[in-house]
Amino acid sequence: MKRWIPFIKSEPTVSVIRLQGMIAGGGRGALNDAGLTAVIERAFSKGKPAAVALEINSPGGSPVQSSLIAARIRRLADEKDIPVLAFVEDVAASGGYWLATAADEIYADESSILGSIGVISAGFGAHELLTKQGVERRVYTAGKSKSMLDPFRPENPEDVARLKGLLEELHGNFKGHVAARRGAKLTQEMDLFTGEVWLARKATELGLIDGIGHLKPMLQDRFGEKVKINRYGVKKPFLARFGAQLMQDAVTNIEERAAYAQFGL
Repeated sequence: MKRWIPFIKSEPTVSVIRLQGMIAGGGRGALNDAGLTAVIERAFSKGKPAAVALEINSPGGSPVQSSLIAARIRRLADEKDIPVLAFVEDVAASGGYWLATAADEIYADESSILGSIGVISAGFGAHELLTKQGVERRVYTAGKSKSMLDPFRPENPEDVARLKGLLEELHGNFKGHVAARRGAKLTQEMDLFTGEVWLARKATELGLIDGIGHLKPMLQDRFGEKVKINRYGVKKPFLARFGAQLMQDAVTNIEERAAYAQFGL
């Protein structure tokens, strides 16, 4: 048991929050506000940290969950006056980049992929398949838009227009958030909100991040060689640690692999 000795300054502590995977409202292993609440609260409260570092590796996902997580981080950072640093690994794209902008400064490996500031909605159409199989689709609604974009009916131009309007509004929210967080750091010479991605050096030139750097050496450089790092993250369910997977986990893993694959990862 350590004894507290007055007038002897202890080494600074930095809390590290691991944010890895898809961002979604449900599913084990997915990042969401409900699952991260206790993790984030502990990281900001335990041991009076000199800073909180975000260790990010995410291809994105739900814009709402991205916003909720980032807002929670910012509230605690402002309330407790604790600086936040983000360190990107393979990718911080779309919602993953939204999480990164919760930090005061963002750093990445030179091969990290960043950006994808856009919104996407994907689906499928199977009405022709049903017709060929002699299957009749029967849907009854109160409200003409209740069955909007039903994949078993022919695409309706009015539904598509409404969806595009929603996507434009979501995109506007995303752009507003990035502009508010990165401010004058962002270049004015090109449109950064097309959904394009960049490697870290180009992202630095564009003002999307603050530079190239890795977590431990940068923390040591800033807070001293003896800085203490406390890690916080969502623990896997007991059975998952031994490789037991349910169907939902399998589907989540497939979706996550597909999300990473679009960035060549």
